Amino acid sequence: MSFRGANASSGMGVAEDSKSTYLELQRKKVHRYVIFKIDEKKNEVVVEKTGGPAETYDDFTASMPENDCRYAVYDFDFVTSENCQKSKIFFIAWSPSVSRIRSKMLYATSKGRFRRELEGVHYEIQATDPTEMELEVIRERAN
Repeated sequence: MSFRGANASSGMGVAEDSKSTYLELQRKKVHRYVIFKIDEKKNEVVVEKTGGPAETYDDFTASMPENDCRYAVYDFDFVTSENCQKSKIFFIAWSPSVSRIRSKMLYATSKGRFRRELEGVHYEIQATDPTEMELEVIRERAN
């Protein structure tokens, strides 16, 4: 099954590896997070970095570029007020205000298609500033 079909608006496909890496995070808990970037030469969304299950949210945010756009998924583990262990998957569209306009446009037009490939995401966050994706924001959304 191929997931490389082109997006009508941006022409971006989704690399097979991007989908399989996401499924490893979702089903097997192999990764705590996955950061994706658009490879303009290949015209597709590819995996840039993965974080192991022991990595923290701080490790994840430190891996995001300060001045360029990215997509990411983060598997957030938490304990509810009823003392139940839960996990929620967040899709984060990172588009810092200081990034190039061309990059912002490319990521904005490709987001919908890519996001639809990631079945099982619980929450989506659009962040233009690090404060918009702080751990406290994630915690509030998950509860």
